[in-house]
Amino acid sequence: MNQGDIKIPQLEGKPAIKKLEGFIKDKVKLSGSSGVVLGLSGGIDSAVVAFLCQQALGPSKVLGLLLPSKTNTAQDLEHGQQVAEILKIESEVINIDPLIEKFPLLCHHPPDEMTLANLKPRIRMMVLYYHANSLNRMVVGTGNRSELMMGYFTKFGDGGADILPLGDLYKTQVWEIARLLGVPREIIDKSPSAGLWPGQTDEKELGIDYITLDKILHLMFDESLSPDLIAQKMDLPLQEIKRIKKRVNLSNHKINLPEIPLIR
Repeated sequence: MNQGDIKIPQLEGKPAIKKLEGFIKDKVKLSGSSGVVLGLSGGIDSAVVAFLCQQALGPSKVLGLLLPSKTNTAQDLEHGQQVAEILKIESEVINIDPLIEKFPLLCHHPPDEMTLANLKPRIRMMVLYYHANSLNRMVVGTGNRSELMMGYFTKFGDGGADILPLGDLYKTQVWEIARLLGVPREIIDKSPSAGLWPGQTDEKELGIDYITLDKILHLMFDESLSPDLIAQKMDLPLQEIKRIKKRVNLSNHKINLPEIPLIR
């Protein structure tokens, strides 16, 4: 079978968007919150979430925080501001470098590259909750199903949120929703990046492109096919399919609450 013959189930367009908007509206109402706060990274996931929140709640109830560091590109900031302007939502730019630079001075153990990389989303999470708490709002996360399953997020960082509207959508489905919502083309088309270090891209770090990854995850978890059969259908090395499955299994702890031993 050719990879092109394997399709991720298409969403029902506008009904799917209405369901996502209804989810956001219901959760905000149930929590007694006055609105939402989200991080505007300049990427497609945060843009889609911003569009959904604005349409669900109205622009006055959405605050978008742009939280750049020196490893983010000027284009990231520009795209985040572009989304805020299109949606007419309140936004604020807070450079997090001064906060990052304090940690090596305060902590005895020297950091490596990954320690500093994970520090950035955790600091962003703190800034988001600072605003959410002071304004009686919910923090809306931007993680999608592909990244959640692969553990491609920082625990208690970008994974720290009250709700995750895109959590059941594969990355390729997020692209589909983005086109329907009218997210600017340049945001949809650019290479996804968390901006954790210069030149970093999500697909390079995952070691696989999103289209191929989504097809593997779909066959593995939606269709319940074995790694052998997936490798055959996808015409990929079995070792690569096993690598994906192992990463998903090892990442389960990141999407679950902390484990509690049963004593009673």
